[in-house]
Amino acid sequence: MDAKGTREHIVRAADELFYKQGFEHTSFADVAGAVGISRGNFYYHFKTKDDILAAVIAARIAERRRMLDQWEAEQDTPAGRIRRYINIVIANETDIEDYGCPVGTLTTELAKLGHGCMDSATAIFTLFRSWLGEQFTALGRADDADDLAMHVLAASQGIAVMSQAYHDREFTRREAAQLCAWVDAQAAKEE
Repeated sequence: MDAKGTREHIVRAADELFYKQGFEHTSFADVAGAVGISRGNFYYHFKTKDDILAAVIAARIAERRRMLDQWEAEQDTPAGRIRRYINIVIANETDIEDYGCPVGTLTTELAKLGHGCMDSATAIFTLFRSWLGEQFTALGRADDADDLAMHVLAASQGIAVMSQAYHDREFTRREAAQLCAWVDAQAAKEE
């Protein structure tokens, strides 16, 4: 594997470990072991754990942008795209039940640590907030698009937290369906 491929492999492994174990509880040795390289080779690519975290956050942002672009191409309506966002909690319900929302858990952990990468991690939420705001604007709700976007973000995070706490898929699916129905009601107000 070339240097770029090794670096990407390290970032993917660190991303999974940070999600499943938490940033603070994941060591260099954990990541090096998951990738199967020596610590010396590991240090060639990343000098500090914070360097790895920055790369993980950048990769997550890039992946979420690709996901949003895909939804733009696949869904004809803004309401359909917003419903697609909401239904992430259903599509990823097993992981969310076991580990929580990857964005929410990381930002919460970094906030508790007072970590310098907190603003970078929050950028993922900001990406979703902006994108959801664009969808509500396209629905004709430009005046309150950001408020509506924040409502969807907060509600979906709440669903993810309760999903992890209770492992109750019926509840999770019901709450996601109710939030989708709310989106449809917002769209209907503008028709």
